[in-house]
Amino acid sequence: MSIRQLRIGCEFVQQSPAATPVVMQIRPIGEDPVRVTDEQWTVEPTADSHGYTDMYGNRCLRLVLPAGRSHFRYSAIAVVPDEPEPMDPQAARTAPHLLPDATLVYTLPSRYVLPEMLAETDVSQFNHARSGYATVQAVCDFVHQHLTFSYGTSTSTTTSHDVYLARYGVCRDFTHLAIAFCRALDIPARYVFGYLPQLDVEPLPDPMDFAAWMEVWLGDRWWTFDPRNNTRRKGRVLIGRGRDASDVAMVTAFGRPDLQSMTVVAEEVAG
Repeated sequence: MSIRQLRIGCEFVQQSPAATPVVMQIRPIGEDPVRVTDEQWTVEPTADSHGYTDMYGNRCLRLVLPAGRSHFRYSAIAVVPDEPEPMDPQAARTAPHLLPDATLVYTLPSRYVLPEMLAETDVSQFNHARSGYATVQAVCDFVHQHLTFSYGTSTSTTTSHDVYLARYGVCRDFTHLAIAFCRALDIPARYVFGYLPQLDVEPLPDPMDFAAWMEVWLGDRWWTFDPRNNTRRKGRVLIGRGRDASDVAMVTAFGRPDLQSMTVVAEEVAG
């Protein structure tokens, strides 16, 4: 398998009125076929930190931001396949009574994903597809066409129902709405976010950011779908997964630090 090397990382500049405990999710899970090496992180002023793995298998970092202005920086090298994520147009839906126990939580409502609020939408419109994979792709097609990508049109409290009505949002909103449709169809779907480089695609004019997409259970495995970009991509580096964005917040603060700037890097480097 051909591979490519990426430089990934981020920087957060924050201002805290007092020492503030935080949990950060910015380190990739590093599961096959992606390999992560040369991880480094620093905090200025210096702060002790330690890592742990949460209930979803995400790699979290705990530290206490010092009072005043602080800089947190993370960097790593990711080795990724030189090919898009797998697909199988024949992948079938699994009847609810046959779903693995661990997938059932991803069929239920969660903080931002409210499938029961889609009553005014005919979710049966997606059932004309001949396979489960085609059904989920029809959901992604609908969300991609229904929503317009726009920064500043949603907030930390915006739900899938809110964004359905507003018809604007960012990648997390596209993902929440697509997950809501899948769960309304009794198809397990979970929220994923990570680094997404612009490999072999037209570069976007906006600064690099973290990206959100989803994983859907069909047949006997999870499959990647991306309602925001609505195309298979190369180089996804998964950081975290959960029921929705509340389970994989980049920064969870036990206090009120002011995020003054955030920079994200995901770019190819020479092998």
